[in-house]
Amino acid sequence: MRIFLETQAKLHIQNLVLNKKLELVCSFVLRYENHENPDLAHRDSIAQFLVNASSYIGIESMEDIRQNASELMQQGIKMKDAVHLACAIGAECDYFITTDDKLLKNYAGDKIKMRSPLTFLDDLEEKIDA
Repeated sequence: MRIFLETQAKLHIQNLVLNKKLELVCSFVLRYENHENPDLAHRDSIAQFLVNASSYIGIESMEDIRQNASELMQQGIKMKDAVHLACAIGAECDYFITTDDKLLKNYAGDKIKMRSPLTFLDDLEEKIDA
């Protein structure tokens, strides 16, 4: 049931991005990981969605990203996750949305709000109701 609900929440968030109600940030690491996806149809679908990103974090920010990722890894966060998170922090994103329970648990910082798709939508509803 949880996977179903998170999937529905993720699809709703994607719709909000497509309808320009939310901004998506893309990074070089996200594009690289997608390029390595062996499922061609899935890779193309994700690449088409990433075109909707309002900003991009490229390798020109690599030194800051590397330093921030190193600090995040000291919290027990895996290297790839730390780089994704460091990119989002570098882009000054308000939120980092993930379904990775370990990442949600291990992030102890205050530079970005870490949320699951469901808790992100809860936050969004609270903002609308306020």
